[in-house]
Amino acid sequence: MMRLVAPLAVLIPDYRYGRALIAALLFLGLPSLWAQPRLNIEVSGGTEMAQPIAIVPFGLSEDQSPQVDLAAIIAADLARTGRFRPLATRDLLDRPTRREEVDFRDWSLLGANNLAIGRIEPAAGGYQVSFALFDVFRATEIANGTLTSTASGLRQTAHRIADEIYERLTGQPGVASTRIAYVSSRDSSPDPEISLRVADADGSNPQTIVSAAEPILSPAWSPDGRRLAYVSFENKRPAIYIQELATGRRELVASYPGINGSPAFSPDGGRLAMTLSKDGNPEIYVLDLASGALRRLTDHFAIDTEPTWSPDGQWIAFTSDRAGTPQIYRMPANGGPAERLSREGDYNARASYAPDGRSLAMVSRVKGAFRIALLDLESGTTRLLSRGELDESPSFAPNGAMVIYATLHQGRGVLGIAAVVGGVSQRLSQESGEIRDPAWSPLALGGRALRP
Repeated sequence: MMRLVAPLAVLIPDYRYGRALIAALLFLGLPSLWAQPRLNIEVSGGTEMAQPIAIVPFGLSEDQSPQVDLAAIIAADLARTGRFRPLATRDLLDRPTRREEVDFRDWSLLGANNLAIGRIEPAAGGYQVSFALFDVFRATEIANGTLTSTASGLRQTAHRIADEIYERLTGQPGVASTRIAYVSSRDSSPDPEISLRVADADGSNPQTIVSAAEPILSPAWSPDGRRLAYVSFENKRPAIYIQELATGRRELVASYPGINGSPAFSPDGGRLAMTLSKDGNPEIYVLDLASGALRRLTDHFAIDTEPTWSPDGQWIAFTSDRAGTPQIYRMPANGGPAERLSREGDYNARASYAPDGRSLAMVSRVKGAFRIALLDLESGTTRLLSRGELDESPSFAPNGAMVIYATLHQGRGVLGIAAVVGGVSQRLSQESGEIRDPAWSPLALGGRALRP
């Protein structure tokens, strides 16, 4: 099994600009994907406004014994959103698996607003999974469906059902079927290991994409969820690569003298914004991936970095200290004058557009602490989402309901997830080592290229 090994270190580790731009990496060959221990998730808050829902254990045929508890996975997916409060299995008065077995009076006594039931039946090559969702007080069926699944795909099937339930009850797409990319580090001297990994949104099924002996930074998803762009270091020079998740094939797209950092795909996937200093100063450039044409967008004596595209592809927001301190600006994606967006505070950096384009998540300094804040683009006001001392690298969930970011817990790097509305928060950690630099996949495919 081939992997990536690296000899060098991080360039420009200046936190004033949100995070270091460059990672060290030496590529030796196309990597295989190998499984890693799943992330641990802790959920807090968000229960007061949550809707009670009952998820009944799925019925099984006598000769079936799948190793996955679909109802438990669905309940956990819904609980993490902060919008739902699944009833404990021990409190269920009955365990129906078919519509005709449901007595809505039992579930109304338990205070459940909604009820989900299902069955797992044998099918060619695996299983057939059916489910139904009910409105308890109206005694009506809201949704139903049947999915086919292999044994190894049952967990993903549960995520798909959770997303269907979430969307039917909230009107928003669910994100249980999506994935997160992140950087994992393990200081096992004399052989430290830094890995770029991709896992399901609940922390399960983590897989290593790239492994090195030095830091890896700035993962960015393509809009179709099939590729990741990231910064690496070859021959002691920073470079930007794009790697296909299914095949491991990677392409060098930027290796100019100086800084090559902060890659960001355009919404159509055809262009890559980045920070380059090949002309002497860090500026924002856009690379056309089909033609290889490179266009410089900014031209200022200040440091311009960390570009991010608006969902409609019309704007690029970025961090610049042209006003004396790091602040968020935006300019037309095809070039033009820049306007300042952030006005509150003396430090705002590392912006991430919300999927609806109406707000930005960013890193803000508040009384000496770096926290994740939400900037409303219409009113210009900001609202804090996190409470840590060193929070960075925010990335929106593709439905806009949550923001994932890097933070510290007991002196160790972990990931935090904050709900935009509702107060629920989550913490993702590894049993050993640290994790940071998260990026949430798009809804498109949800990273299916890696699924069983």
